[in-house]
Amino acid sequence: MAEIHGGQIAARQLQLAGIDTLFGVVAGPMIEVFAGAQEAGLRVVGCRHEMNAGFAASAWGYQTRKPGVLVVGSGPGMTNAVTPMHVATESAMPLVVLGGSAFTNTRGVGGFQEAHQTAFAAPACKWVGQVDSTERIGEWLHLALGKALQGRPGAVYLDFPGELVARRIPEENAVLRKRSPEIFRPHPDPNAIDRLAGLIADAERPLLLVGKGAAWAEAGSALTRLADRGLPYVCSPMGRGVVSDDHPNFANAARSAALKGADLVVLFGGRFNWIFGMGRRFAPEATLVQIDVEAEEMFSGADLALGLVADAAVTAEALDLALEGRTLRSEGGGWLSGLREQALRNEAAARQALGDDAVPINPYRLVAEVREALPRDAIVTTEGETIMGICRAMLPSYGERSRMNAGTTGCMGTGAPYALGAKLAHPDRPSVAVLGDYAFGAAAMVVETAARIGAAPVYVVANNEGIAGHMIQDHMLPPGSPPIASLLPAHYEKIGEMVDAHTERVDRPNEIRPALERALSADRVAVVHVRCNPKATRLSGTNYLQ
Repeated sequence: MAEIHGGQIAARQLQLAGIDTLFGVVAGPMIEVFAGAQEAGLRVVGCRHEMNAGFAASAWGYQTRKPGVLVVGSGPGMTNAVTPMHVATESAMPLVVLGGSAFTNTRGVGGFQEAHQTAFAAPACKWVGQVDSTERIGEWLHLALGKALQGRPGAVYLDFPGELVARRIPEENAVLRKRSPEIFRPHPDPNAIDRLAGLIADAERPLLLVGKGAAWAEAGSALTRLADRGLPYVCSPMGRGVVSDDHPNFANAARSAALKGADLVVLFGGRFNWIFGMGRRFAPEATLVQIDVEAEEMFSGADLALGLVADAAVTAEALDLALEGRTLRSEGGGWLSGLREQALRNEAAARQALGDDAVPINPYRLVAEVREALPRDAIVTTEGETIMGICRAMLPSYGERSRMNAGTTGCMGTGAPYALGAKLAHPDRPSVAVLGDYAFGAAAMVVETAARIGAAPVYVVANNEGIAGHMIQDHMLPPGSPPIASLLPAHYEKIGEMVDAHTERVDRPNEIRPALERALSADRVAVVHVRCNPKATRLSGTNYLQ
């Protein structure tokens, strides 16, 4: 009678659920899980820190629309995963964390790495569970994977007492779930669709808001048809590309004017949180409508008039059909043309900076060169202070889930591992991270992980020697303060050199494009270090995507 251990059971259940990749840091008592995964043929991405592993797993899950899986050891290994869990939950990215914990018979008397791990996890997660027998590991995993993925995606935590991972049982006693239920997307009430179609038809200044939930739902096709009807739209940072940024009704470049001027705002798959001014930046008379899979999201800082509890893609399809044959009051009224004119004025504010030949390099010039070098199917990750703000304003996106950044929580250190996870999810597409030096430094050992597993993300490091360049150090700290917000002018390309990555150092504007092109074609992890002006800041007329 063949016997298998708990790690093999976990690996087999992951396989049955269609998961072919897991991330983690090898540590007890979860070594059997890593061994079981290797034996089963899963790709195991061993990282240098649990935070990097968790962010990479989250990005992989977001890109594949499957739960990313993170395996961590007990005590500090698990607590290092709390931040990725929190970020995944707030940013609606599916993540399952499998955490080993102290052996049950050592708890309460000082067991090795003993910690109340389920208590650490609970505030950061949608759901927390604890395996109670080796036989039920598969069933517990089935529950965890479903909880992470369904409804609004987010993180879940499943705790593995150490003795249950290593324990061997007869193979036939392992409870494995061989299928997941077929779940239909939540459809909107037809009466609500009819009412919303009437509101859009009657509005003088309608506006669509597109959040990352619309990207997750793959609502791009239907939302594009709505935009084609003459409806302007504004995207959240990770909602970019759901409707292509080169659509003529894309209004992010006139964001403030759009938010303040609309008399009807319809939010697809997003929250009225800080990204949209907590719902307080709209005209007092504006009618606010929200489409979300969670009814509780309808109660927020926004004075909401109508909420539709439904999938963003299904709702957009139904709404497009309901508008067929209706005349929109906004047609020819000057609302759309006025936003286009405002967008052109705002974009003109950055034109000179985009062509700046100064040395040190103007970060606007760097972003302009990145924009020209990137193919349309690239997955772009941005992180930092100055550089992320400029990228939000200047870098376009053309497809769903093609833009990633620090997300709802604004967490530092996400960018480098996100780019790795995205590349592993889509090896046939370029994955390019444009990161500030502080942001890159927070997670730079991801470069070694990428090299070791043969992944080829491209890291563009915009080195302005600190957090927001020297702005905080020079203007917000007492004169003569030691360098705490500013950093050394380090040679970041050398982080790539240590693992034989493709590396470039760029000091002059005319060197940027050739360096990017070589990095994109290198077929291995690349680090392009660009020395930027530490005194440069975002231009006052170009912060319209913040």
